[in-house]
Amino acid sequence: MDEILDVLDLVADSGFEGIVTWLVRLVGLVALLGGLGLWLFTDIGLLVVPAVLILVGFVLLVAPSILLLAAEL
Repeated sequence: MDEILDVLDLVADSGFEGIVTWLVRLVGLVALLGGLGLWLFTDIGLLVVPAVLILVGFVLLVAPSILLLAAEL
């Protein structure tokens, strides 16, 4: 966990935290929408893949804000 906070501190010091945050959120949104699309619009028998995509997408949408807040403390 310390390594992640060190990397986030380096990103925050370089001034690219906004770009990195929105890039991670964009990937999370794509994963979330992909999981919802698989769940709603396909006849997939195994629901693990859409559930994992939805969960990962949600985590990627929320995690940048929490990690940057923790790095500032």
